[in-house]
Amino acid sequence: MAKRDYYEVLGVSREAGADEIKKAYRRLAMKFHPDRNPDDPAADSRFKEATEAYDVLCDAEKREAYDRFGHAGVDGGMGGMGNGFAGGSFSDIFSDVFGDIFGAGGGRGRSSVQRGADLRYGLDLTLEQAVAGDHVDINVPVLAACEDCDGSGAKPGTSASICPDCGGAGQIRVAQGFFSLQQTCPRCRGVGKVIKDPCTTCGGSGRREKRKTLSVRIPAGVDTGDRIRLSGEGEAGLNGGPPGDLYVQVEVREHPIFVRDGRNLYCEMPVAFVDAALGGELEVPTLDGKVKLKIPAETQTGKIFRLRGKGVTPVRGGGVGDLLCTVRVETPVNLNDHQKSLLEEFRASLGEGGSRHSRRETTSWFKSVKDFLDGLTG
Repeated sequence: MAKRDYYEVLGVSREAGADEIKKAYRRLAMKFHPDRNPDDPAADSRFKEATEAYDVLCDAEKREAYDRFGHAGVDGGMGGMGNGFAGGSFSDIFSDVFGDIFGAGGGRGRSSVQRGADLRYGLDLTLEQAVAGDHVDINVPVLAACEDCDGSGAKPGTSASICPDCGGAGQIRVAQGFFSLQQTCPRCRGVGKVIKDPCTTCGGSGRREKRKTLSVRIPAGVDTGDRIRLSGEGEAGLNGGPPGDLYVQVEVREHPIFVRDGRNLYCEMPVAFVDAALGGELEVPTLDGKVKLKIPAETQTGKIFRLRGKGVTPVRGGGVGDLLCTVRVETPVNLNDHQKSLLEEFRASLGEGGSRHSRRETTSWFKSVKDFLDGLTG
């Protein structure tokens, strides 16, 4: 039987490049390999045919001879089709096709150098510290490079040796049915080296726990949830790898007077009912001292006074916020008889003036209540 054209066998054009030819052969080899089709003689023939075509077309000299003279130009020099996958197992093809995914095809294991883990440290701050900024010393437990073995894990004066199982690659090939996969070497755990005489201080890990004191600069305006990154202050890396980072997580404690919402501060301000009625002056606390605030006559509970520029300058930039004070009119307590008498006289005088002294008569909420009660009695 006459041989089919090699380009036709692989399903590519005569102008196809090397990558296209290789890709076409891989597809056919995966489909027709005898390991996957043990009961199909036709598959074995198709596999051999594709392998022969690929062996010629993947070789520049053979391809040139084939293009000029056809099968006659290469029949005498096939040499057992040594450049292709003839006689190879399905696992060889699988590794060649998926080598980039499973780490095959090149014999290189994963790098034994590993970056240290990042750490997180929770830091409680007062509102004053968060708003103004501060410098705080923290004491952090970390895994640092062992000083006795200089992080190698080997006893001083000795060194690690190449792993005999993986040959230093850090990975071994394991057969799984029709294909093989590469996995981390269980003996050296991917490092590629084994320590026969481990350091007695760190037990061969190359790291040991220690505590270190760090000075943290708290920028002005931070708030709960903000993170401050300290580069290189995390855990030590393995086998000479770089250290991780330390992230300081900010938590601002509740304040007895102020509540923060973004750039603004809020507080409640008790006002004596006489000052609220007649007007007066009140000292209001802020984070940078006291300020005088004028209370106008007839001030009601719930009135909000805005003190501009007495809030927070956000850490990410922007204008300073305000302090918003909400009035809470205080009712006097522990009155003596004379004070009670004065209030009784005062109440009587209000009654003589009718509703003009009562704000509730003009308030929509009280009007709604009155209409509701009238409806019940009507």
